[in-house]
Amino acid sequence: MSDIFSYSPADQDYRFWLVVNPAKWLLPTLVAVVLVAVAIHGYALSLPGKAWTLKKHHVRHAVVAAPRAPVVAPAAK
Repeated sequence: MSDIFSYSPADQDYRFWLVVNPAKWLLPTLVAVVLVAVAIHGYALSLPGKAWTLKKHHVRHAVVAAPRAPVVAPAAK
């Protein structure tokens, strides 16, 4: 039980890197993370109403106001 409380990560974290060699596993891990992210985003964007669409009935047209006539101050009498 006293071994649990005497754990010091700074002294013992090298043990993890003895098992997991970053020179061998870093790139495959990063590729796996990117593939999972692409798959999740692909699924999320395929849900109805959650993606950008180019259908005509979804496109809102900008309202352009007619130019106003300049306001002229009345002449002073």
